Amino acid sequence: TDIPDTYEEHARIMFDLLRLGFQTDTTRIGSMIMARELSGLSYPNIGVPDSHHAISHHRGDPELMEKKARIDTYHVQLMAEFAAKMKATPDGDGSLLDHSLIVYGGGMGDGNLHRHSDLPCLLLGRLGGTIRTGQHVVYPDRTPMTNLLLTVLDKVGVRLDHFGDSTGRLDPDPLSI
Repeated sequence: TDIPDTYEEHARIMFDLLRLGFQTDTTRIGSMIMARELSGLSYPNIGVPDSHHAISHHRGDPELMEKKARIDTYHVQLMAEFAAKMKATPDGDGSLLDHSLIVYGGGMGDGNLHRHSDLPCLLLGRLGGTIRTGQHVVYPDRTPMTNLLLTVLDKVGVRLDHFGDSTGRLDPDPLSI
């Protein structure tokens, strides 16, 4: 009935609920925010007692940038645990991760400048073997993130001409086998 005492416990429970939703075929889509914008959340368990939002406005201060990197690393570690559990969950002729696609990323390329370009993004899973994996792709500056999302929608059978501020599908398409 209550939110767990620690962020870590709460995040793990939320990831378990997502995995359970996929495993039981209750849902095919899930969304989770690791830390909402303007969050005053701190991370004393990883040595960052300061507010996440304040740290994101690092003003080029190396100490604050290092703390931000620690928070980002921590979030990715929690995501990696989720991915490992998805991979360990049998699903048909593979694992739940094999048959899924998880898009993990951020809405800011640089929180200090509120820059919405050069967004970090990680794709996990194989979507039933329909996408190419194991690559690092860099697109030109100002390529909207929604171009990736439009390309992903194609892979799951949703054909749209545009999505949000998209300017088209990714070209070249890094997902096609």
